Amino acid sequence: MIYIYHQKIDRLWYAAAMEDDKVCATSFGSDEQRVLKGVLESLPYNVSFQLADKRSQFSEKVLNAMKLMVAGESVSVDFKFEMAHLSKYSQRVLGFLAKVPVGYVTTYGDLAEVSDLAPRVVGRVMASNPFAPLIPCHRVVRSDFSIGGYGGGVDMKWAILQREDKGYKESAKIKVNGAVLLVFPVGFVWKD
Repeated sequence: MIYIYHQKIDRLWYAAAMEDDKVCATSFGSDEQRVLKGVLESLPYNVSFQLADKRSQFSEKVLNAMKLMVAGESVSVDFKFEMAHLSKYSQRVLGFLAKVPVGYVTTYGDLAEVSDLAPRVVGRVMASNPFAPLIPCHRVVRSDFSIGGYGGGVDMKWAILQREDKGYKESAKIKVNGAVLLVFPVGFVWKD
């Protein structure tokens, strides 16, 4: 059974669908019904679920991590994500993306290169990311460092990235599964 937990923290709603010790889907935003709909649409078909009456320790940890990430904090996301219903290429892209640290962004093209996919395919994976913000699709931008799209709205993406800016000046390389993913300081996004 998948349990859905949701809570309003400050001015945003956060929701997480969980089964045992795995995160099945997450969503956040200003409208409670839209957030719940986002979680439900990310669940695999034909699964049993219900809204939880009270929060568990694990749900508190996940919801708090989501809040901290939206606030721009560096959070250790050591959760298990239920991805069996996702395509192998989606799992691969999301696995690489999960390694992009706070204060940095990567591009659709760079993420596509390490994933052996086309940038448009990566864009579709970002658009259907069932684990935002825990797997940070807001940290993916266009190759010219313009912001690109975001399910929560471009204004939300801007706000999160601005809070995540740590003032880094140099690009970095992240080794993931034998590949090297280029990451760039968040400040590159609003550089003239």
